[in-house]
Amino acid sequence: MSYPHLDAYSRLLRGAYEAVAAGQSWPHAPRRLIKASWLRSLDAGIDLEGTSAPLVIDPSHIRDLRDDHPLRPLLPLLAQTLAGLADASGHVMIVTDGDGHVLWREGNHTTLSRADGIGLADGHQWSEQHVGTNGIGTALATGRPVHVFSEEHLMRVLHVWSCSAAPITDPDSGRVIGCVDISGTSRSLHPATVALVATTAKLAETQLALRMHERDERLRRRYESLRSRPGVLLSATGRVISGDPAGDLGERVHLDERTHFAGRRMILRDGSVALLEPFSDGYLLRPALPTAPPLLTLSFLGERPPSASYGDRDRPLSLRHAEILTLLALHPHGLTAEQLSFHLYGDDGNPVTIRAEIHRLRAQLGDAIAAKPYRLTCPVEADFLALRRLLPAGDPASLARSYPGPLLPRSESPEIRRERDELEAQVRACLLRHGTPEDLWTYAQTCNGRDDYEILERLAALPPTDPRSAAARSRLLS
Repeated sequence: MSYPHLDAYSRLLRGAYEAVAAGQSWPHAPRRLIKASWLRSLDAGIDLEGTSAPLVIDPSHIRDLRDDHPLRPLLPLLAQTLAGLADASGHVMIVTDGDGHVLWREGNHTTLSRADGIGLADGHQWSEQHVGTNGIGTALATGRPVHVFSEEHLMRVLHVWSCSAAPITDPDSGRVIGCVDISGTSRSLHPATVALVATTAKLAETQLALRMHERDERLRRRYESLRSRPGVLLSATGRVISGDPAGDLGERVHLDERTHFAGRRMILRDGSVALLEPFSDGYLLRPALPTAPPLLTLSFLGERPPSASYGDRDRPLSLRHAEILTLLALHPHGLTAEQLSFHLYGDDGNPVTIRAEIHRLRAQLGDAIAAKPYRLTCPVEADFLALRRLLPAGDPASLARSYPGPLLPRSESPEIRRERDELEAQVRACLLRHGTPEDLWTYAQTCNGRDDYEILERLAALPPTDPRSAAARSRLLS
């Protein structure tokens, strides 16, 4: 402790604690590490009058969690180092996973019985988010060894306890995978306890590193025997083991939950594309052959909300983003921010607004949109472009089938309104000139065709027995 007189510090703590319990400002704060922990715990809504850590793991599942945990082989080492001390001094040794779940404990029988009463037992959760300031939770929260003395605990029921704990980091994954702790009901632990616990955690990390290097060597030997498959060799956690002499990849390649899929393509930090393949207990990262960019499909005709898909995924679109994509599809050579702004807003446009919208749109479509000028870099299939290509053929049946309604009917963009009106006029003229009753009836289901007098007159002239004639006459009279 940094305070020379434990009794004086205890009195200071009691004053600060009672102020916290009453919701008042603290007359004196505890030491910096504990103050920060109290603030985190209070933000998490910890109940100061709570009586126990929560049980969050079914006892029937504990055995499976222990068997799968990387600290399982090191239990004899931890027990040899700390459990004897804990038993002899009336304390308990606790080992948790990286989230603060208690997986193992050993020590003094009487103290173990008292520990049951506060949930310092298998399957209980001791993170700060659940219990507030405590040795295990605070060590995991700060990533360093800590000692928590009596009244430094935020839950009042823990004031008869003191504890020293240290996190254990897996050198393979780089993640905290557990915590080792000595706890007891004596007023204070020996000052050397926290140092001993920290040394034990470091010893465990050293053993984990040795086992990691042994696995790496076995994997490297398998890789060396298959030189016909060049690539960068990665561990199961993404550490670079060999095959990257220039160090371009750094120490680790980020892998996520989709990594197990064979042949997954990855974009590396230098922008290159690589293929990730499972290899023994790790992975091979190999240069990927260039592939065609994904197809961008736009459906902007008719009254349904505009929709787009890019590759194999549907993308939700706002009207503004649909308008931008329409203009870029109509101008394949690209448009500047100023030109886009003019086409969208007329003389009142602001290029700054366009740049912000393009930034948000690129977050959805990535490299499908290039800059300077803004343009689409992928193949595009758009219903309005397909309709354009059909117009010169003069095929009314195909036009009627391909025209569910106007282009982005809610858009007020001057350029899109011109394109919309032009498409509508050309489709209508072709159908009136060459369309069959079936073609005219199909067009009459669109928002503009529904009340088109000339189209309805043609349909009304059909034989009275034709239901389309009756429907057309009814619309004409309404």
